[in-house]
Amino acid sequence: METYALSVTTIVVLRGDQTGQELLDEALRVMHPDVIGVEFELQTFDLSLAHRRETANAVVIEAAEAMRVAGFGLKAATVTPTDRSDVGSPNALLRERVGGRVILRTGRRIPGVAGIAGVSAPISIVRMAVDDAYNAKEWREQSDGDEFAYRTEHISRATCKAVAEFAFMHAARTRARVFGGPKFTVSRVYEGMFKEELDAAAERHPEVEYEPQLIDATYALLFSRAGDALVIPALNRDGDCLSDLVLPLFGSIAGAESLLLGFGDDALVPSVVMAEAPHGTAPSLEGKNVANPMAMILAAAALIGFVSDARCRRTSAVIRGALFETLRAGISTSDLGGQASTTDFTDAVIERVRTAIATPA
Repeated sequence: METYALSVTTIVVLRGDQTGQELLDEALRVMHPDVIGVEFELQTFDLSLAHRRETANAVVIEAAEAMRVAGFGLKAATVTPTDRSDVGSPNALLRERVGGRVILRTGRRIPGVAGIAGVSAPISIVRMAVDDAYNAKEWREQSDGDEFAYRTEHISRATCKAVAEFAFMHAARTRARVFGGPKFTVSRVYEGMFKEELDAAAERHPEVEYEPQLIDATYALLFSRAGDALVIPALNRDGDCLSDLVLPLFGSIAGAESLLLGFGDDALVPSVVMAEAPHGTAPSLEGKNVANPMAMILAAAALIGFVSDARCRRTSAVIRGALFETLRAGISTSDLGGQASTTDFTDAVIERVRTAIATPA
């Protein structure tokens, strides 16, 4: 098999903790040039809890700067300490440093796994990665014998524009409908700004079907649209809640990857894409070779698909197709009712990837 070296394409690999790191290793096996026929330059940073403590989070900053230059990152799940005086989660720091504005999570049907309420077509949540209810200023005051709690939130037009534009770009790429939106009828100034940017993006993308709904109507109508491919743009907290609802509708979060998209001065074109699995480090599964590597492999496939090279776009589709073909062949890990080990499942995916890559497009 001929191997193509894309010398300008560097992927920053962010090592993690426990089972999260084990699953990253499985995804890297699938990405090996001997398997996919494409070679990337991998730049690795150790974001394990021990190393973050050792460097006082300096390694997180170094990794973020590397991603800003390379444009691509693949991250393993990491441990977040419970002690607030500790190093904390690297995710907020990474988002800040790479200009992360958008998080994309897609629920999709998993062969052999029953969905809920007839959900079958993919549903993507495109949410703000920053601002809104998160990191808002909060305080309490006493008045007239009662106690009042206050919170000051903000969103920026640049973030609204990035989320709106990416939602329509993703819908065009996946042949889906942009569905939903903010509660702008109640919050005309704050959430209204997001609605303005969604409407403006709809004008830029007339080829995409646009069905704006208030956030409460989005929840109410979601199951009636379960047979349609949907892209739902959302504020930060709305999107967090929607993701937690939508992904389990497909029977397991194993079939979903999570993408963080960073934007520079141009709010319409992502400058950084970081892919990861949406699950945690699963310490109880560490070292047992039983964890499901699907989400991490799908994260790798999604990341490769953002590289502006036709071979990479085909490779992305091949990996995703091989993974689901493996499931249709009855090979799955125990969480999906199968008997395959972590490495057995990856081996089966690799075999199918090699066969597909060797077949002319």
